[in-house]
Amino acid sequence: MKLDGMKLGIEAARLLAVADCCEIAPGLSEIELQRIEQEYGFEFADDHRAFLAAGLPVSQPSEEGDTWENPWPDWRHGDPKGLRERLEWPVEGIALSVRRGYWHPAWGQRPKDAHEALQQAQALLARVPKLVPIYGHRFLPAGHGSHGHPVLSVWGTDIICYGTDLVDYVNHEFDDFDDHTPDDWRPRATVSFWRDFLPKT
Repeated sequence: MKLDGMKLGIEAARLLAVADCCEIAPGLSEIELQRIEQEYGFEFADDHRAFLAAGLPVSQPSEEGDTWENPWPDWRHGDPKGLRERLEWPVEGIALSVRRGYWHPAWGQRPKDAHEALQQAQALLARVPKLVPIYGHRFLPAGHGSHGHPVLSVWGTDIICYGTDLVDYVNHEFDDFDDHTPDDWRPRATVSFWRDFLPKT
């Protein structure tokens, strides 16, 4: 893990603790992090990894168990099916939009046949960079050796930046958004495919 990524994750964890907005359990161990990555088929970015190692944010379980009512993914005790659904949320949202007629101009000409269009989109989506849930429908790109990516808020094809990096995101989500948003705040997503959906500024 690169030092800059570690520092970023630790600082984000410190700010979350200061915000006093959720329960924070002991952080994930290296063994736990490796198990999660192997079980779910992705690698945490360095800052995300350090954030979870410093302390695991958790929510009180609801009567229904691990649902979207619990916005923090419980990587330690969460229901595997629920965690997989969170991981698949961004891609599933795009696929649902395609079923409803959406087609991004960067994908070329949309096939006239709806089934063929969906198949073509699904083939594309199978290769896109993985996004890992942080909180609710906020995501960071996966990948060891990477850090400092903007946090993306993903709801179907409605995708916006919700923080220039993990530290900025914690400030925005759990403090006064306006206090942390200068007039020239123009975060740019760095990960391919997903950045194509961001509003052009």
